[in-house]
Amino acid sequence: MAKTVKSAKKPAAKAMPKAAAKPAAKAAAKPAAKKLAPKAKATKKPALKLSMLKPSVNNMTVRVFARAAGFDAAETDAWGSTRSPEYMARNPAHLTPMIEDKGLPRGVLWESCAIMQYLANKHGLEKFYPKAPAKRAMVDSAMFYLIGTLYPYVARATYPALGFPHYAGEVGHSDAHPDKKSEAQKAAMAAIAEPLEVFHSFFRDGKPFIGGKHPSIADIRLASTLEFLAVIDYPLPKWAKEYVAAIEKKLGKAYAEPAGDVRGYIAYVRSQAKA
Repeated sequence: MAKTVKSAKKPAAKAMPKAAAKPAAKAAAKPAAKKLAPKAKATKKPALKLSMLKPSVNNMTVRVFARAAGFDAAETDAWGSTRSPEYMARNPAHLTPMIEDKGLPRGVLWESCAIMQYLANKHGLEKFYPKAPAKRAMVDSAMFYLIGTLYPYVARATYPALGFPHYAGEVGHSDAHPDKKSEAQKAAMAAIAEPLEVFHSFFRDGKPFIGGKHPSIADIRLASTLEFLAVIDYPLPKWAKEYVAAIEKKLGKAYAEPAGDVRGYIAYVRSQAKA
């Protein structure tokens, strides 16, 4: 019988050498991450206490400015309370808009232009109110010309239609015959065109805004004033319509939201007149 051949035993597998550890990272590998510089603290918005009336373009002026300038404004609707003892104790002129600020000698300040000038000076808002004497003089001149010449005409022409209890027109707030009041209103409407053109030809002088490329506080005051003319269907010249639209586009919600309150009130007044 053939000898059974014993199957040769396979040599024991040599122990596989352990995978060599990956070479240590070169010293020049990834440098230690740099420590991140601490994040700069967000600049706190300046607080502002503002008493205002939503339907008023004088009040709209400061409301637009406060938003555009980045103030954290706490607005109080003063409708019906400006003659209260508490309000008049602080503001004997019973006017709005009014801001409250501890830095003021009497703690409060009214008049829209004065408020914007004060806040721009205090917080260094040169974009709205330039420091250069010549540029600032033009902004001041435009505002003073508005409140001394244009706005009295606008008020006399629009306040009777708006139903405001008093306005800057000696005839409207008197016991004069209604015909006389109507004549004064029509005369004011006719007189608006001249000072309005002065803003276009002199103060803007080919620039987008009185302030140049960016609306100044004088631009905010003028655009807000022109909003009232819608209540009497005043035919604004093309440049004025484009000017107001450009300011609203530039300032966005800062302009649109306060303007919406004025426009809403005008729409309400017009609807009541038609009823």
